[in-house]
Amino acid sequence: MSTTKKIAGAALAAALGVTTLGACGGGDAKDKPAGASDAPKSKTVTLVSHDSFNVTESVLKEFEQQSGYTVKVLKSGDAGAALNQEILTKGSPRGDVFFGVDNTLLSRALDNGIFTPYEAKGLAEVKPEYVLDKEHRVTPIDSGDICVNYDKAYFADKKIAPPQTLDDLTKPEYKNLLVVENAATSSPGLGFMLASVGKYGEEGWKDYWSKLKANGVEVVDGWEQAYNERFSGSAGGKKAKGDRPLAVSYASSPPVEVLYGEPQPAEAPTGVATGTCFRQIEFAGLLKGAKNEEGGKALVDFLISKKFQEDMPLQMFVNPVTEDAALPELFTKHGVVVEKPENVTPETIAKNREQWVKAWTALVVK
Repeated sequence: MSTTKKIAGAALAAALGVTTLGACGGGDAKDKPAGASDAPKSKTVTLVSHDSFNVTESVLKEFEQQSGYTVKVLKSGDAGAALNQEILTKGSPRGDVFFGVDNTLLSRALDNGIFTPYEAKGLAEVKPEYVLDKEHRVTPIDSGDICVNYDKAYFADKKIAPPQTLDDLTKPEYKNLLVVENAATSSPGLGFMLASVGKYGEEGWKDYWSKLKANGVEVVDGWEQAYNERFSGSAGGKKAKGDRPLAVSYASSPPVEVLYGEPQPAEAPTGVATGTCFRQIEFAGLLKGAKNEEGGKALVDFLISKKFQEDMPLQMFVNPVTEDAALPELFTKHGVVVEKPENVTPETIAKNREQWVKAWTALVVK
């Protein structure tokens, strides 16, 4: 995926490039005392991720102090680009753990054999529906729902009920109101296309998009443009004078609008059409050929620990996958629970993604 996945907050918080988090690690070989081993156990463990990975510094420092490892985070663009680099360096990875491959790219990662199986400590706390690889080459870390968001004020002013389902979006009252991201260039765009595949099947999804096109759907390259420029409900969209009150974003977007509102509103200005959603699940895996395999295992364990899982929602605006992790009040008060998101298996996505995207592009964009 293109993984500008984490909405505005993470995009602002995420630093680009190589970031070292926490205390300093062990010294270089030149600093070793006489008689020391030429192959000391590495005290640095490297996490390769997409640009949206983030964690509270104190939470990471606690892990480092308890484990004795220093965590180095190598941010490598969006998830698709980061995964491509690991496939190209298979067997000689740039780090020890890879975080950020999701269910739209999972089969590609597994088929290329870049991970070493590892059953993480604490895996029993992960909800079973998120464990998609029974060989434990990857461990589920977070989930998030791609959904249509709506501008509450627009629909209240027009006295029109906001849409709730995919079918609703084709109705005349929503003509020229929806903006979506390009499925060929955007993670939420691809996810929304997959929601239509999950709902209408191989025989019906293209007909659905023909109806959306006839109903005036607007297509832009990515989430930033759709949500922060064209969508009238977001803070960015209001500044940009966006005129589309429906936009493909995430179920976590309303809490983010509250968190970053100036002043902070008592109620989220946007809502979620819960019958339009596709669930993304992100995974981490121990990279085959990792220089610090033991440190990598400890890091994967940390990523599904209660401490990290409860820190994650307000850092990356995603949901925990473990049973024992509680959501922050911001999510429970202003977020929504998507009971029945659309689903397409990773194997089906891997087999058909390229041809689906080509068909979607020919139908909707050209």
